[in-house]
Amino acid sequence: MSDVRERLVDAGYAAGWRGVRMLPAGVAHALFRLGADRAARRDGPGARQLRANLARLIPDATPAELDADVRDGLRSYARYWCEVFRLSSMDLADVHRRMDPHVRGAQPLLDAQRGGPGVEPRGVVVALTHSGNWDVAGVWLVHTLRALGREPGFTTVAARLRPESLYRRFVSFRESLGFEVVAAEDGSRAYRALTRRLRSGGVVCLVSDRDLGGTGVEVSLCGEPARLPGGAARLAALTGALLLPAVPSFTPGGWAVDIGPPVEVPDRAAVAKATQDLADALGTMLAAVPTDWHMLQPIWNADRP
Repeated sequence: MSDVRERLVDAGYAAGWRGVRMLPAGVAHALFRLGADRAARRDGPGARQLRANLARLIPDATPAELDADVRDGLRSYARYWCEVFRLSSMDLADVHRRMDPHVRGAQPLLDAQRGGPGVEPRGVVVALTHSGNWDVAGVWLVHTLRALGREPGFTTVAARLRPESLYRRFVSFRESLGFEVVAAEDGSRAYRALTRRLRSGGVVCLVSDRDLGGTGVEVSLCGEPARLPGGAARLAALTGALLLPAVPSFTPGGWAVDIGPPVEVPDRAAVAKATQDLADALGTMLAAVPTDWHMLQPIWNADRP
């Protein structure tokens, strides 16, 4: 990306954070929805890849149903971005209150973080997907941990964007929500931060449905070969943390998240199997909310160069 384009991209995001939150909520969401519908009609590379991904996730869908699913998926993605630009001006305690009734399967997470008489809290790795609003899910988690007396919130990883000013903008945004953010490109330093959080009984959240580095674990996802990152299972094996799959989604007027049963990772030899178990769990949960999966990039091996 050229320096000029990088500056334009950064300026666009800065304008989004300044301008979108100044609009009435209904107007902002309507504008983003119009943009999503336009993208669906244009049927560009992202829309076509989303269609291919959804066809694997919901194999019984007819062509007409896939058309509607792609449109709804792009609307869901647009809603995510609209909310991102507005989130820092929202009442985060109210966001937590509205989402809390729609969080399913959280008991193992809560039990691990509470600990008990003579039992220290146990670290938890949450392996989640690019779906719904994962930043709002993070707000729910921060406020839930705070209610348990577990502060600071949790640690997560972000890819270092270009330009650096754009990366810092995203990091500042997520830190303002209570997240600790480490850069994926920091390598061993990032890994030490994650293991330190888990060994102290804290929580790490990792988006685990896209293998950015091309070094992921070979799995079968919805019956086809794919690669998913193995970092969540490796961290659980290394630290003894609880490993939980999670899929955020939208409700008509709010947000939800489904947390699956714990995935067993007794040792490093079990990492491949645990990553396959994660793939099975995430695939099943995503199939229940397919249009909230914001995956406009290749996932399956057949789609990769």
